[in-house]
Amino acid sequence: AVQLVESGGGSVQSGGSLRLSCVASGDIDISRSMAWFRQAPENEREGVAVIDSVGLTRYLDSVKGRFTISQDNAKNTLYLQMDDLKPEDTAIYYCAYARHRSTSLSEGTFRYWGQGMQVTVSS
Repeated sequence: AVQLVESGGGSVQSGGSLRLSCVASGDIDISRSMAWFRQAPENEREGVAVIDSVGLTRYLDSVKGRFTISQDNAKNTLYLQMDDLKPEDTAIYYCAYARHRSTSLSEGTFRYWGQGMQVTVSS
């Protein structure tokens, strides 16, 4: 099994920045993908960004140019740098892990999930 522990959420004003982190532990695969998802109140959970173990990435259209996903393989840590945040980015953000390489932003691709953390952007 893989355990995921997220940190870095919080509140920020519109136009501000936050950096989310997710540390993976347990049975880590050499070939894998990790992603960030989010779920706003009354909305379905959506994929925000994904990165595979060789560094291929994919982003939700609405965050392109503002969010950057990255990873430190030596530390088994995933990051999401969020710049120029907007009120519509307000959601619970989740880290997710897949036991294979993929750049899919579909929930079903990912087997393990973090507990989620709140990100609130005020106008």
